Amino acid sequence: MTQQTGGRAGSRARDPWRYRWIVLGIATFTQAASGFFVGGIGALGVHLQSALDLSTAQLGLLVSAAQLVPLAGLLVAGELLDRYSERWVVGIGAGVVGLALGAGSLAPGYTTLLVALLVVGMGYSTVQPGGSKSVASWFDASQRGFAMGIRQAGLPLGAALASAVLPLVAEEFGWRATLLTGGFVALLGAGLFMGCYRRPPTPPAPEGKEPSDPLTAQLRARLRMLREPSTVKIMLSGTSLISVQYGVGILAVLHLHQASSVGAAKAALVLVASQGAGVAGRICLAAWSDRSRSGRYAIVLVCMVAVIAGLVVLMTPAGRAPVVASGVFVWLGFFGFGWYGPWVAYVTEAAPPGRTGSALGLAMSVNQIAIVTVPPVLGLLVDRTSSFTPAWALLILLTVIALAVTAATERRPR
Repeated sequence: MTQQTGGRAGSRARDPWRYRWIVLGIATFTQAASGFFVGGIGALGVHLQSALDLSTAQLGLLVSAAQLVPLAGLLVAGELLDRYSERWVVGIGAGVVGLALGAGSLAPGYTTLLVALLVVGMGYSTVQPGGSKSVASWFDASQRGFAMGIRQAGLPLGAALASAVLPLVAEEFGWRATLLTGGFVALLGAGLFMGCYRRPPTPPAPEGKEPSDPLTAQLRARLRMLREPSTVKIMLSGTSLISVQYGVGILAVLHLHQASSVGAAKAALVLVASQGAGVAGRICLAAWSDRSRSGRYAIVLVCMVAVIAGLVVLMTPAGRAPVVASGVFVWLGFFGFGWYGPWVAYVTEAAPPGRTGSALGLAMSVNQIAIVTVPPVLGLLVDRTSSFTPAWALLILLTVIALAVTAATERRPR
């Protein structure tokens, strides 16, 4: 009888930690749901350009509008996550995304749509760092990379589904219906996260007193963090690879349609395949980082080399051949989207104790600078030169600089 009672107690003691897989599932779904519409803008490029008479630069600006507020919003979200439960911070943010997209479906034109996407960015600011922190708190270092890779796969997964579904919705019901669809999906993610997320059963380590410190002390702490070699690597690699990710997302369909003479529907399917490869990349590369003796950052370096190789091919005459270009975009999906899994795991482990939320917010807010500026710049280059080559060359230059600087830092004695 005692043994049976002890067995039940042991089972109860182990059961709470099994919930981590549910947490991982809802965090992944909420990530996919919140980024669903914005991730599908690239596949809607031909439809939006036709319906709203947009240039390529204006199309890129739509992506930038959704990412502008997170420049500051991610820092605020990081502070909120260090003080309050991820359940409410993430859930409310995802809810704002859904409501803003619903309101955006009533937009009379391009300018109002930009404003709606600014509000979308305000809500989305909490989802990225909040979901990452929730997963990091439930998984130890032996599984954290794999778990973080699955969770970060939510973004390309949502984008892949959106790229497959939204063009059909736009074709049948018009571009406004795509915003309603995205808003409904985001609200589903918000409801699921608020209803199902729980904190780990083990109480978190004391967070210290920094949240109550004066503003000047907090700013000094951020400056100290910025001077750390690990932070330099995080920011350089993050900004270069996120530029590639969003560049591929916004230009892949247009490159295939205009430079390779692929139909709009088939080009959108290639983007779906590219984003699907990104899902696999985020999981596989993050799992590899759990077992790599060279550390997680070595996997990020591999991604930079692979991305450069793929972009070089797109600049050659072979890159205009439909089969070659399609294959390269799938390659860029695996490495150009997949880098985020090991990168985020590296950020969480490099963060000071008790400051995971702030470190994620800081790193992701720096990425936002590239997300906001690069898509319209790439679009402007395409518009002015009537060629995709300068856009791909700019992405190569950014990645080569980041690779050279961070690889040198990685070789230095620790």
